[in-house]
Amino acid sequence: MIDLHCHLLPGCDDGAEDLEQSIEMARLSASQGVTVMACTPHIFPGVYDNRGPDIRKRTAWLQARIDDAGIPMRLVTGGDVHVAPDLVAKLKAGEALALNDSRYVLVEPPHHILPPNMEGLFFNLLSARYVPILTHPERMSWIDRDYDLLVRLVKSGVWMQITAGAILGKFGSRAKYWSERMLDDGMVHIVASDAHGPVARAPLMGEAREALNGLVGEEEAMNLVLVRPRAIIDNLAVAMTPPPPEPSVKQTAIEDATVWGRVARYFGAR
Repeated sequence: MIDLHCHLLPGCDDGAEDLEQSIEMARLSASQGVTVMACTPHIFPGVYDNRGPDIRKRTAWLQARIDDAGIPMRLVTGGDVHVAPDLVAKLKAGEALALNDSRYVLVEPPHHILPPNMEGLFFNLLSARYVPILTHPERMSWIDRDYDLLVRLVKSGVWMQITAGAILGKFGSRAKYWSERMLDDGMVHIVASDAHGPVARAPLMGEAREALNGLVGEEEAMNLVLVRPRAIIDNLAVAMTPPPPEPSVKQTAIEDATVWGRVARYFGAR
C-alpha cells in the first residue's frame, strides 16, 4: 500500500514529536503492508511555517534514519497545504509541495469555516494543470450543509481523500457516516492515514483496507490504497487512472452543463 498523507516528519507540526515517534510510525505502517509514505507536514503560514526546501531536507534525513532502522519504507515529499489565495504561486516557486513533485497536491480547507471562494481556488489550481486532492472532507463540520459543493468539485476534476481512521469509526459516527456515504456515491479517489503519532491518530491503513473490502469490494479497495496512489507518485494523467465506481444513487441535483462541467471536460485528458 501507499500512504500519501502522513505527519511523519518529527518536530515540525502537530504530528510526530521526535525521531522515536517517527520510527515507530514507520514501523507500524510497514507491518500493515505500507511500502511508500508521503511526508506531508502542514504548510500553514503563521501556524506551521514549513517550506518546500526544508521539507525536502527533513525527508532525506528521515529516510536515512528509517534505512538505518531496517524498515523497508520509501519516503516521498509533499505537504498538507492549507488553502490560500496565492497557492498556485507558492507551488510554482517550490514553497509549497505537490506529492512527489507530481501534478497532484493535497489541499486542506478550514475544518469549521467554508472559505467564500473555495471553488475559485480549485478552479485556479485546475487551470494551472494541478490535480488538487481535498483532504478528509468527511471530517469537516460544514459537510452536512455543503455536500453539493463537494459533488461539484469532484465533477470539476478535484480528487477526494478520506481518512483510514474515519472509515474505522475513530473520528466518531458522523465522520464514519460521511466516509461511507462518499464511498457509496463514488466520490473518493484515495484513502490515507493522516497519521499524527504511533498511538493517538496512529497509521491504520491495513485495518482500513480490510474495512474497504467489505464496503466497496477488493478491487476498488486496492484502487484506493495502492493503484491511484501509485499513479499519483508516478505523475500519471488522470485519464490513465481507474475512475471511482458509479454512485449507487444517481446525483441529479448537479447539472453537467456548468462552468465546472466544461472545466472537467477540458482538463479530462491532462
